[in-house]
Amino acid sequence: MNPRNCIGWFGIVRLGFVQAALGAIVVIATSTMNRVMVVELALPAMLPGALVALHYAVQILRPRLGFGSDVGGRRTPWIVGGIGVLGIGGVLAAIAIGLMATQVAAGIALAVLAFMLIGVGVGAAGTSLLVLLAKQVEPGKRAAAATIVWMMMILGFVATTVIVGNLLDPYSAERLVAITAAVAVAALAIALIATFGLERPSLTEPEAAKPPFKVALREVWSESRARRFTIFVFVSMLAYSAQDLILEPFAGSVFGFSPGESTKLAGVQHGGVFVGMILVALAGTGWRGRRVGSLQQWTVGGCVASCIALAALAIGGLTGSGWPLRENVFLLGVANGAFAVAAIGSMMSYASDGRTGREGVRMGLWGAAQAIAFGVGGFAGAAASDVARAMIGADGPAYALVFAAEALMFLVAARLASRLTSAAATRSSEFPSTAGAQLAGQR
Repeated sequence: MNPRNCIGWFGIVRLGFVQAALGAIVVIATSTMNRVMVVELALPAMLPGALVALHYAVQILRPRLGFGSDVGGRRTPWIVGGIGVLGIGGVLAAIAIGLMATQVAAGIALAVLAFMLIGVGVGAAGTSLLVLLAKQVEPGKRAAAATIVWMMMILGFVATTVIVGNLLDPYSAERLVAITAAVAVAALAIALIATFGLERPSLTEPEAAKPPFKVALREVWSESRARRFTIFVFVSMLAYSAQDLILEPFAGSVFGFSPGESTKLAGVQHGGVFVGMILVALAGTGWRGRRVGSLQQWTVGGCVASCIALAALAIGGLTGSGWPLRENVFLLGVANGAFAVAAIGSMMSYASDGRTGREGVRMGLWGAAQAIAFGVGGFAGAAASDVARAMIGADGPAYALVFAAEALMFLVAARLASRLTSAAATRSSEFPSTAGAQLAGQR
């Protein structure tokens, strides 16, 4: 990779703004509209849950969307187009909620279409954004790039929920549509401005011949690394997401936390995630300029640390009060953050490892595995806790059993990640000793 053709820290931040814009629309659809359907419209919680699951399921199209950007040779149109489709889906979802107040069936039908568009938009924009990062960010900056982009996405979540929360009171369907439309327009404008002139023409020339999608997908799946990494992504993200819906109920039923205290506990976990992300991003600085590990080593280490933290939660479920729950959850967040950023950085490193011109298909394949795992994981974790409570008859041991199963999945993921190394991949995923200094110099 020629450094002169790579984007610098400012370019990475620009792509971070795109990710924040994407997250701003998604969080309205999956959080704000979720609450409106359940509280204001008194609809079953299963409905928004099914719609969110649908938006994940649609992302099985990510390999096909990535293939489209491979054929064209440029990622920017797919990023901007994806944000546009996502915005349309968000606005239609808001209109659907207003329609549900008087015509439930028609509103649900429109919501199904809207959340399908949301899934397609996220898949198109998210896949191509990651491919652009993979192709135009130097190997030594990839962990830091992943941290910057994902932290900006989370900041987009937070900023949007605060702003929308203030503007949405008092609630009305018209106000929800207007706010969603304003966010969608702002997101599209941010995407256009942030990506303008960013993609290097010398890196976007398509190859002379491209096979049909099925052939390209078959070729990528035949690559041992791509296939193994797909399985790793699914298993690790399944373990990562399975505790999302049960951690707060666990704190309430076993440790007696109030709703406010359990919400703060989620904040403790997110704080740990930030620390873990930053830790990996700055690992290249090391001691006296020496790098600390490789992306592959941090991925394995993060999985092992997540396994230990979840095993500790299982012990906490058996012991109950007196267990340092907040500290345990913070360490789980640190481990999850380190693993997630290292895995994303590895994904960027592996995207070009194989047949040329297949980066979008590979990234799409891994993105689809991640989306399916997230869709299945949250439901599976909650369902498993319900089944365990029914069988065991006690909350603490039931949750302990689920956390132990998640810990085992992370251990399996660590084993899968440890088998991904090759000499070439190790060299490409290592942190140069100057990476941390370069990042610090840009602050």
